[in-house]
Formats: sequence, C-alpha cells, structure tokens
Amino acid sequence: MPDILGIILWPFRWVIEALLVGFHTALTALGMNPGDGWTWVLSIVGLVLVVRAALIPIFVRQIKSQRKMLEVAPELQRIQAKYKGKRDQFSREAMTRETMALYGKHGTSPFSSCIPLIAQMPVFFGLFTTLSNAAMGLKGIGLMDLDLATNFGKATIFGSAPLHSAMSTANGNMAVIWVAGVMVVAMTASQFFTQRQIMAKNISQATKESATYRQQQVLLYILPLVFLFSGFAFPLGVMMYWLVSNFWTMGQQFVVIRNMPTPGSEAYAAWEARQLKRNERKGISAPVVEEAPEEPKQAQRQQPVGKNRAKRGKGKK
Repeated sequence: MPDILGIILWPFRWVIEALLVGFHTALTALGMNPGDGWTWVLSIVGLVLVVRAALIPIFVRQIKSQRKMLEVAPELQRIQAKYKGKRDQFSREAMTRETMALYGKHGTSPFSSCIPLIAQMPVFFGLFTTLSNAAMGLKGIGLMDLDLATNFGKATIFGSAPLHSAMSTANGNMAVIWVAGVMVVAMTASQFFTQRQIMAKNISQATKESATYRQQQVLLYILPLVFLFSGFAFPLGVMMYWLVSNFWTMGQQFVVIRNMPTPGSEAYAAWEARQLKRNERKGISAPVVEEAPEEPKQAQRQQPVGKNRAKRGKGKK
C-alpha cells in the first residue's frame, strides 16, 4: 500500500531540506560551527522567515476575515433568532442558505482564520519527518546528504538537549524537559497575546457588545492551552519552528492592526490621532467640512384669479 502521507509531504520535505541546507551552509561560511545545534536552530529560523514571508497575503486575508466575522455577528444573530425553535428540514436549509449568503456578501467564512495554520501543517509534518529520519541516521530526499542528516540528527542545544527529542521521549533528560517546558510557556503566551491584540484593540464597540465577541473571549483563554498538550509530543526542532512562527505572527499582526485598523475600534482612533499629528507636522490643516448653503425658499405661487372674481374685487373698491 503506498504511503499517501509520504507522497503528499515529498515536495514539502524537498523544499524544507533545501532551505535548511542553504541556511546551514551560509551560516557555516560565516564562521559558525557546522555541528553546533544553534547553527541548525538559526537554519530553522531562516526556514520560518521564508515560509511566513510567502504566507503574508494569506495572513492579511485572515486578519480581515476575523474582523468581518465579528462585524457580521449581529446580522448572524438575527438569522439565528429568526429560525429559533424551528427544527424542520425546510427551516434548517433556509437558515443555512441565509447564513452562507451573509458570509458571501461580506466575503468571509468561519474557516478563513484557520487557513494560515492549515497552510503550515505540511511544513510542520515535513520538518518533523526530516528531523526524525535524521535522528535515525537516514539521509534526506534532496540536498540533505547522509553527513548533513547525521549532523542534524545529533545536534544539541544547551549542551545536552537534542533537537530531535521531545518532552514525551526525554527519558529523564532534564535539559530537554526544561527547554520544552519554557518553549511551551512562550508559545502559549505569544498565542494569547496575538489573539488579545485583535480582541482588545481592533474591534469596534458595537461588535464588543455582541454574543459572538463573548464567545471569542472564551476561546481566547482556551485555544492557547492546546500548546500545553501538543508541546509534549513535538521535538524541540519543530517546537522552535512553531515558537518563531508565533513571534512572527505577533509582530506581523501588530503592523497590520497599526496600519489597517477596524473603523470604530481603539486602534482606529489611535491611527486617526497619528494621522492628525503627521499632518500638523507637515503643516497640513485638517479638512474643514463646509455646510451646504440652504436652498432659497420658493415664493408661494399666486393662484390665478378668474374674470368674474376680479370684477367683484374692483366693485368693492
């Protein structure tokens, strides 16, 4: 039976190996020890930079989608209230149609926020496979020959923490346990802060009063806990990729929120204040909104007077 997962990951592994070997060769040329674990860690950091730079357009779409999902929350609640208590098939189908039409109208989807993570999953598993094979002394499928693979598989940090080891396979190695524990805490904190940036600064006040926002707040405290469990299974090399990727996301999102804030949010008010100060430094005065001149009132139209009525009027004089 063919290895379906291996076939899917093959092109990703080839690119991962090429990038790792490329950065490792460049760092070695700069004078770093080729067998030092930190040389391979910096190579993994280089891999993160390349992958995340390629995913910038998808990330921007994710930020906009998350913003729109919270903005359409009131309309979504009205649809749900409309069909509340109706369990027949016709009502369920009608509710689904109206919900999908709402998403289509605003160009968003509840699954859009997961796209960057899903796009990186082949890289996670590809790096995991490459590191695991290197630990077993197996050469790669591309530019990583047997010598480099053996070097990568034996690389350690802090003296005795192999990059291929995980907390679940530490076998009493306290260096691995401590390094993995610190990385899990850092990954959890960075994920929490990243989500908090959106929830606290880039949401309008009207959206903050919706039920969807309250649900998002609950997820804000639950989702980072995933790292507390997944961190036990991933080797240090893959966790290093994940941690650096989280820091990239945090910084990239800060830039996006600062320059593309949601109208009506705290970040938007700060952006407007910066624009005003910038214009003042340049000597540009704020645009004055002139009131539209009142339209002249039309004179009351004089009713025509008939001949008989005009004669009676003259007779009275």
